Amino acid sequence: MARRLNSGYYITEGFHNVFSHGFMSFAAVCMIVACLLIMGTFTLLAVNLEHMLGELEKENEFLAYVDESYTQEQARELEGQLAALDNVASATFVTREQALEDFLQGREENELLSNLPASVLRDRYRIHVEDIEDMSKTVDLVEKVAGIAKISVMLKVAQGFVLLRNIATGVAVVLIGILMIISLFIISNTIKLATFHRREEIAIMKMCGATNAFVRWPFVFEGLILGMTGAVLAFFFQWGIYQLVCNFVIEANGMSLVVIIPYANMAKRILAIFAASGFVIGVGGSLMAIRKFLQV
Repeated sequence: MARRLNSGYYITEGFHNVFSHGFMSFAAVCMIVACLLIMGTFTLLAVNLEHMLGELEKENEFLAYVDESYTQEQARELEGQLAALDNVASATFVTREQALEDFLQGREENELLSNLPASVLRDRYRIHVEDIEDMSKTVDLVEKVAGIAKISVMLKVAQGFVLLRNIATGVAVVLIGILMIISLFIISNTIKLATFHRREEIAIMKMCGATNAFVRWPFVFEGLILGMTGAVLAFFFQWGIYQLVCNFVIEANGMSLVVIIPYANMAKRILAIFAASGFVIGVGGSLMAIRKFLQV
């Protein structure tokens, strides 16, 4: 029963401290929200780029054209060599006739193309890669295979996605570290202000036999309240901003390559991460601030 009464006292005192320093508490919550939004935005950008890169890896392929002097039987014999190369997921042989059928799809009404002979095209291989980051190396290996005359590949698109993903990931990691330190500093100063105004009361409580825990817990709950409030607000603000960006991307023309993960699919994980960050920032900042005032 004593523990329940003590817990109620700690929580009550924590809320009292929050409202007694309204402006500083508001500033601390706003800072936490801003920090979490910045961290969340760059992290979500990195996650979406990683997802798009994965989808690109699944669908992406490049074409390897077989030398015109090779017969179809000789061209088919190259499949084993190509499939055995590093980073090649599959090598699919496409005959001249199949290539012509694919080319004419959607162009049936064009009379100039209706009589196009298959001999104008080459036998080819559709080559899928396992890791898009190593595509350029894979292209070099395929070009060295005897019988491959030409390669058709969009390396710049793949490299662009990889570069964006790496930049977003790096920025997200750096910002998370910097903003976490800033948030801890803000919370710590907020708690320090509360403890500074009550330093004489704390000193009297300590001389009367109050334990460090009894003095510390109200401030820990204050930091926890501020941290969790900021985390919850940041979660919903992030949701709104994310939906606005999604709507813009969907309505924009020429952005069919961009596939955004629905926020609802990540909501539980985002809320858990924000809550954990709010807990660490709030409780950690409180413990940092109250430490020196307990040395009486």
